[in-house]
Amino acid sequence: MLTLVVGGAAACGPSDGGGSSKGGSHEAKDWKVGDCAGPDTSESKDGFQPLDCDDPKATIKALEVKDGEIFAGAVECPAGTDEIISVKVSFGGSSGGGLPSKTICGRNLSDDHPGDAGAGGGQLVVGDCVSDEAKEVACATGGNKVLALTKTAEECPAAADNPIELFPSPGRPYDAICTSKA
Repeated sequence: MLTLVVGGAAACGPSDGGGSSKGGSHEAKDWKVGDCAGPDTSESKDGFQPLDCDDPKATIKALEVKDGEIFAGAVECPAGTDEIISVKVSFGGSSGGGLPSKTICGRNLSDDHPGDAGAGGGQLVVGDCVSDEAKEVACATGGNKVLALTKTAEECPAAADNPIELFPSPGRPYDAICTSKA
């Protein structure tokens, strides 16, 4: 049995590397770029299942398919990723756990794209905005503009007048968010 777990917040949650966990199960599938998925509430209220892209229940399309990661913060999806789905292989019929086998970087099929830079969701990227507590927010609502993501605050560009240092998280490629209040 395979379990699909969505961890969009896990990939962008700069303060703790954690986040919401959504899951569902389905038959084994060999994921490729362009495949689609949609809600599957049979095993989890926030689960996903693979679907044909022309299925009216399909909500996301795979932008990129990556190997699974134990540390969700290590997943680096392309810009514009709205949902990050971890496909987990579980043994013994449990849909709540398992070993990550694939990570699907998904883009919404609708016109709603929280993963676009500045929109307030998806994976944290340059051009997004964060609160003083390092939580991603839509730039239209305020916040600090992300100028760079670096290992240390000392590596931030000179224009970053408000760098935010984070507690280290295994696998995350940055520990400082270089921001500007401007």
